[in-house]
Amino acid sequence: MHADRYFVLGVMSGTSLDGVDIVYVKLFKTEGIWSYSLVKAETFSYTDEWVQELTDAIHFSEEDLSSLNERYTFLLADYIRKFIDKYAIQKLDAVCSHGHTILHQPDKGFTLQIGNLPVISEILNQTVVCDFRVQDVELKGQGAPLVPIGDKVLFSDYDYCLNLGGFSNISFDDNGKRIAYDISPVNTVLNFYAEKLGFPYDDRGNLAQKGTLNKELLKELNALEFYEQSYPKSLGKEFVNQFVFPLLESYDINAEDVLKTFTEHIAFQIADNVKENSNVLVTGGGAYNSFLIRNLQKNKPDVKWVVPEDSLVQFKEALLFALLGVLRLRNEVNVLASVTGALHDHSSGKIWLPK
Repeated sequence: MHADRYFVLGVMSGTSLDGVDIVYVKLFKTEGIWSYSLVKAETFSYTDEWVQELTDAIHFSEEDLSSLNERYTFLLADYIRKFIDKYAIQKLDAVCSHGHTILHQPDKGFTLQIGNLPVISEILNQTVVCDFRVQDVELKGQGAPLVPIGDKVLFSDYDYCLNLGGFSNISFDDNGKRIAYDISPVNTVLNFYAEKLGFPYDDRGNLAQKGTLNKELLKELNALEFYEQSYPKSLGKEFVNQFVFPLLESYDINAEDVLKTFTEHIAFQIADNVKENSNVLVTGGGAYNSFLIRNLQKNKPDVKWVVPEDSLVQFKEALLFALLGVLRLRNEVNVLASVTGALHDHSSGKIWLPK
């Protein structure tokens, strides 16, 4: 029996701005089957100043973005170095990093993930695999979502893999092809309104539960054009700023009412994309939102909504970017055209080698 083994770090920063997730994972392939062992995992929270700057960066000039990219690369390298030192990691084949998405406009042929400059490899003195989205956009794809190849490889026991982060996205097999797309905003909106009430997020949906459902707003949210589009499709902050926030602000209702209505909206849209009598692996920060999970169950009671152990809930995306990096090192397909709409499957990501 022959096995290929890799010890790598997976690094992920999502649009919900919770912080940088880092995992130390062992990936091994035995007789054609990939498996994993999640050894260590930790989230490094952003300071309030970094949260504000990353939030505002969508409006930055090209010069300011360049400066931010450089400073963020050093910040990311610092987090990674602290992780390596804290857990005394000796065996490390590569650091596989998503970076942080600032701009995502695939329809204009553009996407920007900061923190992926070549200097990160020099700072860490490690092989770094990063910047996974750009090549896909160049190949006329959406550049997102990217983790479905990992869902297919590591979590094929589930009918669907659902991630509830800044946005909700789903992945599943359809006649032998992996399909995946973004469904709706989640924490990009919920966190914003929780902060209006003095909280960083809506813990377990407790704030939303206190609100009153606004049926007219719910109807308008569900009527947004994006939900009628066929996949492949993806979402970014631009969609939220242009369509969602203006609609929510047009209603003279309190933040708790917005939270309740939008949570119901999220659940409706997700349930609408899942078939009856299926099983769904639910991960991401939104999996801790009990009110949202109960609404999913209410909308599709015959579906088994599976929230796994904490480590997988919190770090699944970082784990899967570790896998994407390993596949890139092997020059194997890590982005699926059936998911992103690119011209063909490909092996994406830049490899920076230490000097």
